[in-house]
Amino acid sequence: MLDRRYVSEHLDEVREQLHRRGFDDAEVLSRAAELIDARKKAISEQQATQEKRNATSAAMGQMADKKSEAFAKLREEMRAVKETLKGLDERVRTIEEELDDVMLHLPNLPADSTPDGLNEESNVVVRTWGEAPSFSFEPKDHVEVGTSLGILDFERATKISGSRCVVLRGLGARLERALMQFMLDLHVDQHGYEELWPPAIVNDASLRGTSQLPKFAKDVFRLAKDEEWAEEHQHKHDLYLVPTAEVPVSNFHADEILSADQLPIAYCAYTPCFRSEAGSYGRDTRGMIRQHQFDKVELVRFVTPDQAQAQHQALTEHAEKVLQLLGLHYRVVELCAGDLGFAARKCFDLEVWLPAQKAYREISSCSWFGDFQARRMRCRFRAGPKEKPQLVHTINGSGLAIGRTLVAILEQNQQADGSVVVPEALRPYLGGKERIQR
Repeated sequence: MLDRRYVSEHLDEVREQLHRRGFDDAEVLSRAAELIDARKKAISEQQATQEKRNATSAAMGQMADKKSEAFAKLREEMRAVKETLKGLDERVRTIEEELDDVMLHLPNLPADSTPDGLNEESNVVVRTWGEAPSFSFEPKDHVEVGTSLGILDFERATKISGSRCVVLRGLGARLERALMQFMLDLHVDQHGYEELWPPAIVNDASLRGTSQLPKFAKDVFRLAKDEEWAEEHQHKHDLYLVPTAEVPVSNFHADEILSADQLPIAYCAYTPCFRSEAGSYGRDTRGMIRQHQFDKVELVRFVTPDQAQAQHQALTEHAEKVLQLLGLHYRVVELCAGDLGFAARKCFDLEVWLPAQKAYREISSCSWFGDFQARRMRCRFRAGPKEKPQLVHTINGSGLAIGRTLVAILEQNQQADGSVVVPEALRPYLGGKERIQR
């Protein structure tokens, strides 16, 4: 969430920065400005009324004759002042509630270094790693490869659960599990992350904290609410399946004040992820690219503002290392302002090459959020024992999306005889197996 004081004092600049990312909802911005001004006036009036109450109370305390007409008059004034103050308190509360709701609908401001542009056509290729594999045959997509090998079963998954689901069988299931273990081992043992194993169910406050709510309410799975159960377990929040481990891990330090010497803090976590993909109807409906349930290893870092840009680069390189060790051709793309996620200030996408599509596809988004999420989560740090708390900066990225990594392996490592070469880094997790074949 943006700082409402900053929005109030730099409204034209905020409007210009939001315009960079294609957000031109004049009504929302104007309403925010109106509410900020109304709040300022109401608080000023509230403070003046409080001063009047204090002065009246002091005057009453100094009067010796509590039964005099003058005292009675002051008492009536005090009653009126208290009633006025009560109304002002309610007005400030109402304004702040609406203002908070409006502010939740404003996206983050892009960093100055984020390239200009309104769509993916303006994204900038930063670097490319490896060479695209060449084939002596027409490469098949992962659906054909995996189905032929008997490791992907979309037909039975549809029978069990519906569309956009898959059952991984045999070495397909082992490969998914191997990728999870490999990624976690790499990030913990070589990159210094602390592993968390968080819940796959989160409350609405956690989703608001990382900006999934209210913006992406249609893309998350909300659990049906049993009122009797909720009352028995004292649940006052709606509950949701996690869309990504970013949500529980980022909220791990919500409502906390950390010390500067704790930062940077780095966590990695595996979770199953659940998304309705309500806004993506008709896109990538074939195969495993866009599913309702998928697996992911997430990287999250809590940092001070002056650490943020270097830590963002480091996290991006940690995600890249997974692809490098697996020998998968990919590129790094810096997103332009108009293609940024709602909460991001700056973002690098890792895009892996899929031969059958003859295209690069996103496999990780490594984002720096500034203090946007921390303000919602009330996550702060103190630079010194007597220093005023400041908001932390948060950074996160997939390290990696496991299903899409499996897709890339099947497509980039497919052989003319229909088999798939297992990346050397994964072989210890698969009992030394070098190929997946019928």
